[in-house]
Amino acid sequence: MIKVFNHWFSVRSVAGALLDSSFLIVGLVVVLMWVGSGLPLHLGQVIAFSCVFAVVMLGINLLLGFYQRTTTRPYRNDRARVVLSIYLAIPVAYLLYGLLPIATLNRELIQLSAMSALFGTLVSRIGATQSSATKILRRRILVFGTGPQAVAVKHALERSDPSAEIIGFYPGANEDQPQVASNMVLSRALSLTDTARNLKTDEIVVAVSERRGGSMPLRELLDCKLQGIKVVDLASHFEQTLGQIRLDSLYAGWLIFGDGFRQGSLRSGVKRLFDIACASILILLAFPVMLIAAVFIVLEDGFPLLYRQERVGLNGRLFNVIKFRSMRRDAEKDGKPVWARAKDNRVTRVGQIIRKLRIDELPQLFSVLKGDMSLVGPRPERPFFVDQLTKEIPFYAVRHSVKPGVTGWAQVRYHYGATVEDSAEKLQYDLYYVKNHSLFLDLVVLFETVGVVLTGKGAH
Repeated sequence: MIKVFNHWFSVRSVAGALLDSSFLIVGLVVVLMWVGSGLPLHLGQVIAFSCVFAVVMLGINLLLGFYQRTTTRPYRNDRARVVLSIYLAIPVAYLLYGLLPIATLNRELIQLSAMSALFGTLVSRIGATQSSATKILRRRILVFGTGPQAVAVKHALERSDPSAEIIGFYPGANEDQPQVASNMVLSRALSLTDTARNLKTDEIVVAVSERRGGSMPLRELLDCKLQGIKVVDLASHFEQTLGQIRLDSLYAGWLIFGDGFRQGSLRSGVKRLFDIACASILILLAFPVMLIAAVFIVLEDGFPLLYRQERVGLNGRLFNVIKFRSMRRDAEKDGKPVWARAKDNRVTRVGQIIRKLRIDELPQLFSVLKGDMSLVGPRPERPFFVDQLTKEIPFYAVRHSVKPGVTGWAQVRYHYGATVEDSAEKLQYDLYYVKNHSLFLDLVVLFETVGVVLTGKGAH
């Protein structure tokens, strides 16, 4: 895993993005210089246009999910994404390379060359997503532990990191009944240090919950680290691999003494300026959509048009969130708060559409301008549910140390939550965001939000 501006990316994703960008840039520069031989073309200008095209296409491919960690996507889905990427690239290439000062005859050839370079990149991208990781990127991981935590590590790596190869599970001193396949359990005849060295281990994941009574071979783990083997605990492993901080592996000392959770006036000021600028632009762009949605809401179910509800914000302060009304006016006629559910019969026909497209969330942009919310942050909850969840879920109140968001890391990584269990799952992503939030992570979330909106993923 690679940490970029406090956010963890898989090595395979970063390598794929860099390879695709370099392929586009180098390929197009060669073609442009060859086609433009004898024409008034400058190398710096050619490289600049090629870099802009590569960056734009990298953004489009990110939105289409080409660099996601998952390896379970069907082959036909990747082919469909390639076709869509090419369709989106055509106007981009014509716009960018239409600005180059070259003859008309050669301009069309250059635009076609850009398409050819892109097509070659996307074909190689399909091959990369459907094949196993190369030996160069493969990491040999030894898991210390054979219990349920070790099983959770195995499932997490299989799901999100194809470059990881588990070479075995080394049993702890107090583990008598392994819950992993017996052929993967390593012998304790050799010490942990010797075993790790003999198996050419790159990383050791400590997957035991009990740390007392000699369960943790601290001296051997230190020796492994001194020999250049990376050693991570369970909480750090899930943070890097899944982009979440797992509650079942979390303890207060890790939160207190670990890195992250930095706020600061400079970070808050930059985030506030970013929120104001982006919210203003989005309101202007979305105003026609909001106007159409308002008309249809009134035609179907009359007034009120907007839905105001008290939510818990930064440091537990209460504020009123504003959304387009998507449910019937008598949705909570008995006055008792009710979780929203999948296929909720309280949702109107217009409400189903605006919820699926996230149009009902657009009025919250005015809460961003006011300062009650941010563009990116944990989802604001109602006081009734916050009181309930704080009692039942440890560390739940930590999410209130940053402003709530219109969208967030938990919203794009997990489906819509309607139970205490769902809230606990989403809290694990919220904790990751609170610990690692930065302007860069906000941009990543906004990119993924576009993909969620386009696919309707998780809408209820």
